[in-house]
Amino acid sequence: MANFFIDRPIFAWVLAILLCLTGALAILSLPVEQYPDLAPPNVRITANYPGASAQTLENTVTQVIEQNMTGLDNLMYMSSQSSATGQATITLSFTAGTDPDEAVQQVQNQLQSAMRKLPQAVQNQGVTVRKTGDTNILTLAFVSTDGSMDKQDIADYVASNIQDPLSRVNGVGDIDAYGSQYSMRIWLDPAKLNSYQMTTKDVTDAISSQNAQIAVGQLGGTPSVDKQALNATINSQSLLQTPEQFRNITLRVNQDGSEVTLGDVATVEMGAEKYDYLSRYNRQPASGLGIKLASGANEMATAERVINRLNELAQFFPHGLEYKVAYETTSFVKASITDVVKTLLEAILLVFLVMYLFLQNFRATLIPTIAVPVVLMGTFAVLYACGYSINTLTMFAMVLAIGLLVDDAIVVVENVERIMSEEGLSPREATRKSMGQIQGALVGIAMVLSAVFVPMAFFGGTTGAIYRQFSITIVAAMVLSVLVAMILTPALCATLLKPVKPGESHERKGFFGWFNRTFNRSASRYETFVGKILHRSLRWMLIYVVLLGGMVFLFLHLPTSFLPLEDRGMFTTSVQLPSGSTQQQTLKVVQKAEDYFLNNEKQNVESVFATVGSGPGGNGQNVARMFVRLKDWDQRDPQTGTSFAIIERATKAFNQINEARVIASSPPAISGLGSSAGFDMELEDHAGKGHDALMAARDTLLELAGKNPLLTRVRHNGLDDSPQLQVDIDQRKAQALGVSH
Repeated sequence: MANFFIDRPIFAWVLAILLCLTGALAILSLPVEQYPDLAPPNVRITANYPGASAQTLENTVTQVIEQNMTGLDNLMYMSSQSSATGQATITLSFTAGTDPDEAVQQVQNQLQSAMRKLPQAVQNQGVTVRKTGDTNILTLAFVSTDGSMDKQDIADYVASNIQDPLSRVNGVGDIDAYGSQYSMRIWLDPAKLNSYQMTTKDVTDAISSQNAQIAVGQLGGTPSVDKQALNATINSQSLLQTPEQFRNITLRVNQDGSEVTLGDVATVEMGAEKYDYLSRYNRQPASGLGIKLASGANEMATAERVINRLNELAQFFPHGLEYKVAYETTSFVKASITDVVKTLLEAILLVFLVMYLFLQNFRATLIPTIAVPVVLMGTFAVLYACGYSINTLTMFAMVLAIGLLVDDAIVVVENVERIMSEEGLSPREATRKSMGQIQGALVGIAMVLSAVFVPMAFFGGTTGAIYRQFSITIVAAMVLSVLVAMILTPALCATLLKPVKPGESHERKGFFGWFNRTFNRSASRYETFVGKILHRSLRWMLIYVVLLGGMVFLFLHLPTSFLPLEDRGMFTTSVQLPSGSTQQQTLKVVQKAEDYFLNNEKQNVESVFATVGSGPGGNGQNVARMFVRLKDWDQRDPQTGTSFAIIERATKAFNQINEARVIASSPPAISGLGSSAGFDMELEDHAGKGHDALMAARDTLLELAGKNPLLTRVRHNGLDDSPQLQVDIDQRKAQALGVSH
């Protein structure tokens, strides 16, 4: 095969250029991410039951839906949360590789059979099914820089004009809104209702009948009479818009012609649909959106599309309204990939310099250098064909492969130069003879190196998902380097190398002369040292055994981890007060944490976005979550300004807050696998001992874990039971008094 390309160097160049072009096109199409897609596909079911307690929600909604989630293909496990705010969330996790769209379809089919068993209020609210995880890839804060909009104005604008367009962006799985739009609030006065002998049902019936859009029809619609001269659409009443219109709703007309209106028994005003959330950005009133990634979507591409769409919408923002990226996971990924690309270019330069240092011939050095970009571009094409991505592991594999892939080309070049020097053949003939000698060796080298890395591609589980792309990348580079060494390198040797007379050698002067003399002296000393070792082989074997034992000792005692934690430029802080605490009590603790970050850590912290009412373990008045964004890495001290150092100092400061548990934690090493760094455990009640026994076991487990010096920031993921008031109704008295409920 080599002889064919030696005689046709242009054809070899054409193949190399085609390979480079294919790789360049692949680079433009390959997705970019930090690690391969490892998070299992998740499908989340959300149902709302206004006014229901967590226990009622669990009994009437959560369990009903869970019992119908049977027979789902590739389902690993499902988890659920029932909160006191009336929201139930069931998350179903499927095995890696499952088609998210197929998983959603299965869940929707099973959910249909459960819908008729759910309370009517839940059916009216609707049950949503989305292919999304639980962690945000973007958290957006919206603030009024000039104070012209209050927090409710901001929240209403965001909910009405921004949330829906962003939810339709490709790759967005779900959006959490930290605020709500305007709604007509009707505050009934029980005493006035009683004085008019009316009930809340009378009010709701009147509102439903008089606040309705009625389709009346047409005047002169077909078929019409012959003399009909006009065709027009007839409009009647529409939905009410203003508080005054609602106040004028007639509840009852008395026989004397007097009437009772809604304004007589209630206070009607514009307000928030929900008051569950209170958001702040750097101590300013704000509203926010949490963008979640759809299962199977690319994080980098989705975040870029969201920001682009948001910039389009920003042109129409009211004066003074701005958006801030309070939390995002893509800057670190971009920085990581940029650093790896920089390392790749540095490696190529170093390889060139080292080869030139030893070959001391620019033409000879140029030949294996040309092979590097050709092989790398071809490797990108292989990644695209396999459906892989540009990530830290594939790029690291290329960095590692650079030192290996030039070996084949160097072997060819050195052997050609040796034959020309010893036998005086022309570059073409020397190349032809050289390839006949080493062609089998080149194939053998590729097979041996591939055999080292191929087994990694067959690892199972998450480890296999991580290292499979790493393995395939190196193997692809090795195979391509051999092909290039047998196709392009011989053609280059035959055309670029200059003839050498037999036995001709030139003593180098200058830097190369000094380097050769120094290297020869070092080689001579090494030979002498090896000779002494061979004369005292037993002593050196004992030393080798000691070194081997030390290596085993260090291997057994070095800490292990799945993936190293890194400074991602941001972290989260959770706040949880005892059950029953109010929103204002939680806000006071949040303000203390805000003051710490924005005052004590102002040289490191860029922004703090806090949402009272939303926490990693659920929603409620006693929880809050803070998204802390740090300044760029080059603006922070490399020792004291890392996220780990900041979290450590914050932990000590927050331990002084006695009224709440405030925990700062790093994001997980892999987005989508948990809400923070560390690991999660699930405690299950297989014996059916009940909720109280389960909570007691949880507290015991937390107490034992807290005593372990290897564990820090141990906490439970959920919320404690909220206080409840039990109302017992005397049914006989209620019926005797004509009271219904």
